[in-house]
Amino acid sequence: MSEFERAVVAVISALEPGDVVTYGEVAAEAGFPGAARAVGTVLRNSEGLPWWRVVGAGGRIRTPDPARQIRLLTDEGVLIMNGRVVGVPRVTFAFDGDTYRGGPRLEM
Repeated sequence: MSEFERAVVAVISALEPGDVVTYGEVAAEAGFPGAARAVGTVLRNSEGLPWWRVVGAGGRIRTPDPARQIRLLTDEGVLIMNGRVVGVPRVTFAFDGDTYRGGPRLEM
């Protein structure tokens, strides 16, 4: 596994139920800003990651199975309107060195 893949897996693994981040935010938090598309590749090729918690820019649902992603997110209490997660531009990471403190949170 590459350094990039390890970093992306670490960021996504830290997500908790109700957390939502964009592909771009994952890439930036992993230390590879501008690599949003590559985050999608890692998600497609990795098992066991909470892929449904990662959305497109502006909260857009961006998967081959949008109905499933919407169901999984709403089951976690995430509000979705018109195919977008409400509040994604306000998602922030709580990251301090190598330790997540509370993980990223969707602020409503």
